[in-house]
Amino acid sequence: MDDSNKNVDESWKEKASQEKEELKNKENFKLPEPDFKFFVTTLGIQASIALGLIDNPSTSKKEVDLNQAKFIIDTLSMLKDKTKGNLNEEETNLIENVVYELKINYASQAQGENK
Repeated sequence: MDDSNKNVDESWKEKASQEKEELKNKENFKLPEPDFKFFVTTLGIQASIALGLIDNPSTSKKEVDLNQAKFIIDTLSMLKDKTKGNLNEEETNLIENVVYELKINYASQAQGENK
C-alpha cells in the first residue's frame, strides 16, 4: 500500500497537546481554603438564583424556585442561630445581612406569586 497519497489530518496532534496542557493546568489548580464568608456567600448566591435574582448559570436564564430558595434561606437562618457567639463581627454582619436580604426578596417573590 502506498502511504504517499494519504491525506493526513495533523489537527488531532494539536488537539491532544491542548488537552494535555489543560489537564496539567487543572492538576495545578488549588481550591481555596474553607472559609465561613465564602460558604455563606455561596449559599446566598444559590438562593438568589432560586429567587430569580441572578441568571441560572446552567441555562443563562432567570428561573424561580421558591421551594429551593426557602430551603436555602432556612438553612442559612439555622446556621446563623447555631453559630451565634462564635463568629467575628464581620462574619456576624455578613450572615445577618444575607439572611435579611434573602428573606425580603423571598417575601416579595412569594407575594407576587399569590396575586
